[in-house]
Amino acid sequence: MEKKRSCMTTLCYVEKDESYLMMHRISKKNDVNEGKWIGIGGHFEEGESPEDCLLREAKEETGLSLTRYHFRGLVTFTQAGYGTEYMCLYTADGFEGELRECDEGKLEWVKKSELDRLELWTGDKIFLDLLAAGAPFFSLKLEYEGDTLKLAVLDGRPV
Repeated sequence: MEKKRSCMTTLCYVEKDESYLMMHRISKKNDVNEGKWIGIGGHFEEGESPEDCLLREAKEETGLSLTRYHFRGLVTFTQAGYGTEYMCLYTADGFEGELRECDEGKLEWVKKSELDRLELWTGDKIFLDLLAAGAPFFSLKLEYEGDTLKLAVLDGRPV
């Protein structure tokens, strides 16, 4: 029996020296994020809490063990043909271990001031701005058709 993929995910922006650890998604086949720059994370496994998933994915993708992290928001993605994904958004500013290569993409420390030069999802720019502004916990809904953001709703109000 094939294991059903969870609609719950985590995404984390690990911070160091005014930079985020970003992943350029260039290595995975059939990747909805192909060519984009995103944080680290992935789908929950059976029985995992958001924190369990966050810590496992960080270790698997980067080799780092997160020691201090913050749950910043819930992002609901919908995309025609893809379905709905509920993403627990984190930042982390404490970690141990050595960064290693990832089989899903190229990891790179990118200055926060230079994020706009990267190929990002349009909706990611919205929540990255919220993170930069120190926004309190938020709920953001992003509706896409392909790569095009059709609707963004922050805490129940269109953006």
